[in-house]
Amino acid sequence: MTIVSKPPAPREKPVRSPCVSLCALDINDVCMGCQRTGEEISAWGKMTNDERREVLAKINERARKQGLLSK
Repeated sequence: MTIVSKPPAPREKPVRSPCVSLCALDINDVCMGCQRTGEEISAWGKMTNDERREVLAKINERARKQGLLSK
C-alpha cells in the first residue's frame, strides 16, 4: 500500500497593517492615523488574516463616518 500525501498548502502572506505612522489615539481610543482602536492595534500581530480583514472593514467604516473617505 502506497500512502500519497498532499503537498502543504501555500501559505498566505499576512495582511499588511494599515499603520500610516501617525500614531495618536483620540478620546474614543481610536488612532487618528489608521482608525484602529488601541485594542485592535495591540492584537494585530496575533490576528489571523480573516480577523485582520474584519478590522480593515471596520476602520474603513470609521473613516467614512468621520468624512475621511468619500462615500
